[in-house]
Amino acid sequence: MNNPVSSIQLRPYQQQAVQATIEHFRQTSAPATIVLPTGAGKSLVIAELARLAKRRILVLAHVKELVEQNHSKYLNYGLQASVFAAGLNRKEAETLVVFGSVQSVARNLEHFADEFSLIIIDECHRVSLDENSEYQKIIASLRQYNPDLKVLGLTATPYRLDTGWVYQKHLPEKLVRTTEKTPFSACIYELPLRYMIDNDYLTPIEWLDAPVALYDFEQLRPSASGYYSETELNRVVLNSKRATAQITEQIIAQAQTRQGVMIFAASVAHAKEIIGYLPSECSAIITGDMHQRARDSVITAFKQQQIKFLVNVSVLTTGFDAPHVDLIAVLRPTESVGLYQQIVGRGLRLSPGKENCLVLDYAGNSHDLFRPQISDAKPDSDSEIVEVPCPVCQFTNHFWGKTDADGDLVEHYGRRCQGLIENSENELTQCDFRYRFKECDQCGAENDIAARQCHQCGKLLVDPDDKLKAALQLRDAMVLRCSGMQLTVEEGKVQNQRLKITYFDEDGAELQEYFHFDTPAQQGAFYHKYCRLHAIDRHQPPRFKSAVEAVSQQQLFRHPDFVIGRKEKRYWRITDKLFDYEGRYRRANEL
Repeated sequence: MNNPVSSIQLRPYQQQAVQATIEHFRQTSAPATIVLPTGAGKSLVIAELARLAKRRILVLAHVKELVEQNHSKYLNYGLQASVFAAGLNRKEAETLVVFGSVQSVARNLEHFADEFSLIIIDECHRVSLDENSEYQKIIASLRQYNPDLKVLGLTATPYRLDTGWVYQKHLPEKLVRTTEKTPFSACIYELPLRYMIDNDYLTPIEWLDAPVALYDFEQLRPSASGYYSETELNRVVLNSKRATAQITEQIIAQAQTRQGVMIFAASVAHAKEIIGYLPSECSAIITGDMHQRARDSVITAFKQQQIKFLVNVSVLTTGFDAPHVDLIAVLRPTESVGLYQQIVGRGLRLSPGKENCLVLDYAGNSHDLFRPQISDAKPDSDSEIVEVPCPVCQFTNHFWGKTDADGDLVEHYGRRCQGLIENSENELTQCDFRYRFKECDQCGAENDIAARQCHQCGKLLVDPDDKLKAALQLRDAMVLRCSGMQLTVEEGKVQNQRLKITYFDEDGAELQEYFHFDTPAQQGAFYHKYCRLHAIDRHQPPRFKSAVEAVSQQQLFRHPDFVIGRKEKRYWRITDKLFDYEGRYRRANEL
């Protein structure tokens, strides 16, 4: 084991992250992640893990600045380590611990034909499942020499715009993020940004409530990967020259009492326009196509506070450490809350004389840095993050949903409880309670609405599109593209009232179904055949003892997307109702 020559005191949460890593890899070799906010000191966590190493460790980063930063923190222990990074003009791989750039290592795998026990990946949200990616090539190569290779990732933003979360399970919160395949198995430790600020590890954020002008980026739509076209960005900026002048003037005014200002532009052309409005004697610009030596020179001058205003385009979001920065101006849109965290994070480090970091957002970004993260796309502009408890395991889920004026839940879009519970083998598995489901007509099991096969009995489930196509081809069938539903009380022919439920097609057609409440069995039938399926808040489906009671609470129910009926003599009988439809047929009121 390596022993430090100099004593370095870790913060409590850094020590906890180290301990969580040791405990996890004692039990399993499953790839894991640690999530720490920007400025939390990931380099020290990496250095401590490397110090404790008994066998070889490879530490990877995607930019030379991070390779250098991580290596420097390790040297502070009085220990030696190799550096393998072309950008730093070093290609050494002889020592127990090696710090390398992913590009250089991937191109020189023959230098790593040895048994490594652990790979640590900084900014691990960059890792994908692509087997041809540089990260996966390195992992696959090292696994040839050690099949038990451990892989640990560290990041402040554990999700990608193109594929979502980079891990499946959040072990500290006993939470399932996704059931899709991911580069990492689990998050083993996470520290919230709010904790860092509240405990004075990071500087507080101050937001400007009334910016002088805003760019109209709302008209733009990002690509599937979440990025905006530079041509489209330039078009918006070109039509907003007056706004740019006003915005820059306000930035200069707000910066009078500030030490360092970072401005994030939408494009290179936009950055050049901005720099034209800033005081030339203390302003500079950095773009991705700058010569490395010129770029390093500008960064050094900014860190030494010879330059006050630094304008950049998608360059200084990671691997850049200038603690004196206390004003962040965001003049570009982003769909990624992760990228937004990285941008704002540039100003959150502690520094002498720094009281807070002022954030000026002129692009209309609406990201909340402190709220729970949801990888699913926001269904519509009215949706917000809501808390939905599970009736089975009591886990508090966070889904997109809607609330009324009193803050009460109106509806949510969650499918399945995300809580982790222990099974009979003491393993953590996802709770099986489903808020939205497709019921197997053979065994009655509840399946995900997109499932093609019953998870319990294995029977193939009928595709909703196949159901609709088959019904549309029958002469004695009716398919309603349901646009609404009404519950009314109707006097029964015998003695008691019955409930009449009418489903409306957008073209005016109707189908009805009826329920009696005379006996407990009939009340139970209404609960199982209607309430469980139609309840907006399915973690608490209501129960009723009378038709009048059900009608008075009909706002608790949602209508299906499609209703299928079959003609039986003089009447129509409802045979199927489709909820949460995502197929090729148009739903009511959709274009």
